[in-house]
Formats: sequence, C-alpha cells, structure tokens
Amino acid sequence: METIVEDARAGAVSPELVVDALFACRKTAAMRAAIELDLFTHIGEGKTTAALASETSASERGVRILCDYLVVHGFLTKESGQYRMTPSTRMFLDRNSSAYMGSAVEFVAAPEVLDNFLRDPAAVVRNGGSAGLANLSADNPVWLKFARGMGSFTGLSAKILAGEISGWGKSFRKVLDIAAGPGMFGIEIAKAFPSAEIVAVDWAGVLELSRQNAERQGVADRYRTVAGSAFDVDWGRDYDLVLLPNFLHHFDLPTCAGLLRKIIASLAEGGRIVAVDFVPNEDRVSPPFPAAFSWEMLAGTPAGDAYTQSDLTEMARQAGLAGVTVKPMPPTPASIILFE
Repeated sequence: METIVEDARAGAVSPELVVDALFACRKTAAMRAAIELDLFTHIGEGKTTAALASETSASERGVRILCDYLVVHGFLTKESGQYRMTPSTRMFLDRNSSAYMGSAVEFVAAPEVLDNFLRDPAAVVRNGGSAGLANLSADNPVWLKFARGMGSFTGLSAKILAGEISGWGKSFRKVLDIAAGPGMFGIEIAKAFPSAEIVAVDWAGVLELSRQNAERQGVADRYRTVAGSAFDVDWGRDYDLVLLPNFLHHFDLPTCAGLLRKIIASLAEGGRIVAVDFVPNEDRVSPPFPAAFSWEMLAGTPAGDAYTQSDLTEMARQAGLAGVTVKPMPPTPASIILFE
C-alpha cells in the first residue's frame, strides 16, 4: 500500500481515469443544459457571461459556472472574460451548422435511456442484458426522441453510404429502408437514384418524422411508409436494395439471421442487402467506439451486441448467405456491411 501511495505522489500512477469515470454523468448533464439553453449557438463569435445570461434567460451565476465547466472539459475557450467555441463545438453544437448534433441529447440523455445505465448496472451484468426499451409500446414518445436524436448522428453516414452505392454502377427501382428512423438513409439513396422508390418501415409516430424529412429533401413523391415491426409487417416484395441502418445490434445473432431470411425472400433477382453498424475488431476492444458499443447494448437491450466481422459472417451463414464484406466509413465510427 505504501508503495502505491509513493508511486502516486511521484506521478507514476494517477486517479484521473477513475475520477473521470465516476463523474462522467456530470459532463452529460452540463452538455444537456448547454444544448437546451442553446448556449453554443448564442456564443457566436464570443460572448461574456452577462450577455449569455441575457440571451438564454438564465442567471449570470449559473451561466458562469456552466461555461467554466465547459472550458475545463474542452468544449469552450475563455479569454478576457469572453467565451468562445472550439472548432469542433462550432461544427457540431452550433445550431446554424449543417453538421449540428445537439438534438441527439434528446435521446441520449432521456430519463428512459439513462435509467438503463444508472439504476442497477450490476444487475444488467448479472442478467446478461436488460429489458431496455423493449417493453415500451410502439406509440411511446421515446421512439420519436430516438429518431430525432439519431438523425443528427446518421446524416453523414447516410451520405457516405449513398456515395458508396452510387459507385456500384447499378440502378435501383425499389428500395426498402428497415427501421428507417428519421429516414436519412433512404432519403439519401432517393437523392442519388432519381428513379428509385423508397419504402420505409418503422413505428407510425417515427414515420411521421421520416415523411417530413423526405418532404424537405424533395423526394416525398417517391417515399412510401409501412408502419409496424420489421419482424411482423408485410413490406412487399421485389426489392433491388434493402437497407438495415443501425438495427442489427439490437438483437441476438439468431434473431438477426431470421430477419435476414425474411429480407432474402423479398428481394428481386440480383437484389442486395446492405447494413450500417458499429463493427469492433475481433479483439472486441478496438476501435474504441464500436467496441464500447457492446456496453450500450448490454444495458439497453435484452440480447443485442456489437458484432465483429466473424459474427456477421456466421449471421450470414445462418441466413443462407455466403458471407459479408465490411468497409469502414471514416470519419464516422460506423461500417458498411454488404451481405453476399
């Protein structure tokens, strides 16, 4: 024990990692407050505490302490009493930016989601999973929170995927977007392929959002929706392309294989199945975000996981397919998964 204390005093070891983890939820709370107050957007080219307090209708003391906390954690800078954004906060947390991600806090920090991690995490580990959101009804408002929040995460991935598929040199007449959420993946495909009809499957309330987004993007005339569970609903047949964006990780491997078999039965001749998901390396501890995503699934689903390429290959085999090709999508942490 004395040796450990001596090493700590000498700087050989540090409690910083432990302390950061123990206090991590405070950082989430600060981000939520800043986003709900639209603090980053108000900062613009730089603001004082008094100006920010006035513009956000908050107390000067509260704004000062929040902004200083954000400076400590690298989200803002402070000089001569003025707070300014960093390049990353300007890009991702200023509401005027096309890459704005702030709306994700509506889901990430939702009480229903945080409760999965904070209420009894040891029980989640003992049980090997959690009911998560699986016990919520299809019309629960949290699904719309999820769709709105994830839209800001998936926009870039959707554009990258559409660009990749455009390079195949094929045309697509009919495209199925399973668990469409905000609809960005199907919408980007519709923009890339002007003759394609998109059929989006999700809960009815979520599909209202995807239809609104299709309208904004000018593809509503080729955008159709089918409400219901992807496992139960009849979505039709003869699809040239089926998209599975960020969906397979919610379920165990046999369930995913069963869904793939249903998809195969609805493909047109030569049709393709493409998923987007977080694929860790075989060591399951790298790259950081895809590897850590397994914890997200342990706490948030009964049996979901972040699947490695070998897992996905086995999934394909159980579905009667030959295998998969996995291609990373930098700068996002996601990968394209092409089932063959």
